[in-house]
Amino acid sequence: MEVLKAWVDGAPILILGGAVILLMIAAVAIGVVLKRRREFRKDDKEEAEGEGYVVSGVLGLLALLMGFTFALAVDRFETRRSLVLDEANTIGTTYLRTQLLEEPHRSRISGLLVEYAENRLALGKTDAQREPERLARNDQLVVELWAATSSAFQSIKGLDFSSAYLDSMNALIDLDASRKAARTVHVPTEVFVILVIYMVVTAGVLGYVLVGVRGRAAAAFMLLLLSMSLLLIVDIDRPTRGGVREGQGPMERLVESLKTTPASAYDRFRIEDARPAASR
Repeated sequence: MEVLKAWVDGAPILILGGAVILLMIAAVAIGVVLKRRREFRKDDKEEAEGEGYVVSGVLGLLALLMGFTFALAVDRFETRRSLVLDEANTIGTTYLRTQLLEEPHRSRISGLLVEYAENRLALGKTDAQREPERLARNDQLVVELWAATSSAFQSIKGLDFSSAYLDSMNALIDLDASRKAARTVHVPTEVFVILVIYMVVTAGVLGYVLVGVRGRAAAAFMLLLLSMSLLLIVDIDRPTRGGVREGQGPMERLVESLKTTPASAYDRFRIEDARPAASR
């Protein structure tokens, strides 16, 4: 079972989809062979009705299971997407509050936050496991941010502002852990295995019940739709390797804002207030 789980988790989506389609084709073929071996009786209406009930029941259970799996995958996708916005807002808030610090803490932490945001954006667009040096730099920046905050705290610990600033930095570090966890939590592989088993059984039932060119064409079309649905679910559930990924728009806008509005942009009134009254 562990070998199967490892293969399902790591197999490219096209190979996984091809394997599922081959399994369903084999199941359809088995169903057709079993159908041909049974002597068909045209007057056996009760048996035909019973087969119709079986098809309806199997399709109903499959639709229920697929809907449940899709809901799990979408829920995890929405969690990852909302965390991007939360993290961008938290970094932005922390950056603004950092401008209230005295030097050298202000410049030091501002620079670390800009680099941290850029690195987080890059990690959001790639598979962190394939770029261990970037992930290692992320963890190092977290340590440096807290070390710089500890140093700055000595100059603000007597102010009410200190609590708000620590809350911002703590939230930033917590969101780092939350986003990492959200990218490693997937729909359990056992759910996908059961879903594939249901799809294969459904394919066999359709091959057994549906006859004629139209019936088999309808079965092929239905199985194609089921395969596409499964691949979509798998794609959504793969945050770093799939085609459907959470957008990094909020983080991109934050990084652009930090680049176009550096810390020096907040010095305007501070410089004016520092001038002698006669020169204003």
